[in-house]
Amino acid sequence: MIKALIIDKNDNVGVVIEPGTKGDKVIYKVNEKTEEATLLTDMVIYHKLAITDIKKGDAIIKYGEHIGLAGDDIKKGEHVHEHNVESHREVLK
Repeated sequence: MIKALIIDKNDNVGVVIEPGTKGDKVIYKVNEKTEEATLLTDMVIYHKLAITDIKKGDAIIKYGEHIGLAGDDIKKGEHVHEHNVESHREVLK
């Protein structure tokens, strides 16, 4: 059963559509390929989950849009939220 929503092929986070506890497997589809991540922390429904390792300073991409920068290294399966994401304003040209 799919337990996370990935909208864009460039997303590095997904949105969990069921709550989960540390150690649970979360299955999701990226580019029609089914993948999974193991939760490293408990997750609340509709929160963000790293679907790949993200280095500190890298863009957090959700629904194909940059929503912030990683404030710390974030491991696949980790909760992505205000404790490890920094605000970032893009300059429009």
